[in-house]
Amino acid sequence: MSFSIVTPKQYIEKKELSYRIVGKKISLDSIIYGFLRGKSPETINASFPNSTLEEIYGAITFYLVNREMIDVYLKEGEKLYHGQLQEEKNKDPDFYHIFLIS
Repeated sequence: MSFSIVTPKQYIEKKELSYRIVGKKISLDSIIYGFLRGKSPETINASFPNSTLEEIYGAITFYLVNREMIDVYLKEGEKLYHGQLQEEKNKDPDFYHIFLIS
């Protein structure tokens, strides 16, 4: 019987200020938010046709191993998003008012 050794593979890279699947534009955020909402890796993979199931599992594993750090990263991203949204609302309150009364 022969065995082959599987070497560890890197699935996630940090580019600029965000984490992505290596060589792709798929953000770790989009995968992890799906995972945290209870979506299966297979369902998440179906949302990203240019990803593999292996990459999705790799991203989830990366998150689980680095959970504290990535949770902080996600919270910082949410704060940034909400700050930008508020800034846009302040620039054009009438535009956002239309959506609130619909």
